[in-house]
Amino acid sequence: MEHSEAPPAAPKTRGPSPFIAFIGRVIYRVLGWKCVGQTPAFRKYVVIAAPHTSNWDGFFLIGAASMLELNFSFFGKHSLFRGPLGWFLRSRGGIPLDRSRNQSFVSQAVSWFNRLDTFAIGVAPEGTRKLTTGWRTGFYYIALQAKVPIVLGYIDYAKKEGGILPEVLIPTGDIDKDFEILRRLYGPLVARYPAWKGPIVPLRRDEDDSRAQGREEEG
Repeated sequence: MEHSEAPPAAPKTRGPSPFIAFIGRVIYRVLGWKCVGQTPAFRKYVVIAAPHTSNWDGFFLIGAASMLELNFSFFGKHSLFRGPLGWFLRSRGGIPLDRSRNQSFVSQAVSWFNRLDTFAIGVAPEGTRKLTTGWRTGFYYIALQAKVPIVLGYIDYAKKEGGILPEVLIPTGDIDKDFEILRRLYGPLVARYPAWKGPIVPLRRDEDDSRAQGREEEG
C-alpha cells in the first residue's frame, strides 16, 4: 500500500546579499558590463533567466539579482549542489532538481506559492547550457497555476548587460501566444555562445504540470 508523502517544506533564503552585490558591481565595472532593470514590486512571482549557454551566465545573473535586491529561490541541476558550490547555492535559495527522476517540481512550487504570503522562484527555461530544441515549460505552468506574473531576467553579451527586462508576462493559458511575446523579447539577445542558443518555442510534453520534467519527450 502506498503512503502519500508530506508536502516538502518551503525553501528559505537569506535575502539579498550586500557582499555579493558588492562583488557583482566590481565584476560588472571591471568587465565593462551594466546591470539593468528595477526590483520587482510583486510579492509573488516567477523569474526566468535566459539565454543560458555558459557557466559564466550564472555569475552575471547572480550578481545582477543581488544588485537589484531580488530575493528568490531557484531550481538548479542537482549535480551542481556538491561541495562548497552546493553550500553556496543552497544558502542563496537553491533547490536541487534531478531531471532523471520523477520530480513534480511544478506542483511543489505551486504549493509554496499557495502557502506563503511572499514567495518568488527562479527557473532557467532552457534547462541546460547546450543547444536545445525549445524551452521547458515548467516555469510557465508554475506561474499559470499559481496565478503569478513572470518576471523576465536576461543576459546580453553583445550589449554587456544583465538584469530584468521592463516587460512582465502574465500567462494567459494560451502558451503559443504567450511564447510569441517571449520570442520577441528574448530573440534579439546575444548568448555567450550564440550557436548554442536554441529556438524559443515550448517543448511539447503532455500535461507538463511536470511530473514528466525528467522524461524524454514522446512523439
